[in-house]
Amino acid sequence: MKRFVFPLLVLVAPPGVAWSEVCPSSPDHTESISAVIAQIQDVGNEAEAQTFSNQLWEFWTDAPDAVAQAVLDRGMTRRSGWDLRGAIEEFDKLIEYCPHYAEGYNQRAFAYYLSQDFASALPDLDKAIELSPNHVAAISGRALTLLGLHRIDEARVALSHALELNPWLSERHLMAPGGPLEPPGKDI
Repeated sequence: MKRFVFPLLVLVAPPGVAWSEVCPSSPDHTESISAVIAQIQDVGNEAEAQTFSNQLWEFWTDAPDAVAQAVLDRGMTRRSGWDLRGAIEEFDKLIEYCPHYAEGYNQRAFAYYLSQDFASALPDLDKAIELSPNHVAAISGRALTLLGLHRIDEARVALSHALELNPWLSERHLMAPGGPLEPPGKDI
């Protein structure tokens, strides 16, 4: 019987204790992320860069504990199945439980973005970047969200920053000639 009681205790915060008081600190992958970003900047093609991008996702989606990981995974599964409202509800729970975990905000922003609720996505992206300043996906997501809000100059700045970190992002085409974020030409 004790085997079945323990998991329930882990999933429920003790009475009178907020979820945020139970969640441990997020794993600190700052040095590893910086090292991977440096490697991405040195590769010669998009295929090589993809391997390093996958490593970044492993760091970003490494939740603070098993409870947070389960909620993150459920939210991502719901989002992948286009249950965007359900995904947002899961990410709400994750953020309530672990308010200092950047990926909760990034994933909720992505669900809002897919719902075309750009105004709700933007503050979550800002928070994710505040918590994880080199979160390339959140930075590029911010650029796409700003583009969705027709804030072209801000979107261009955000995407430029993301491309400084990872020049192989698929979003780079948005800044190419004829792209919606093509840098303005110079007057002669």
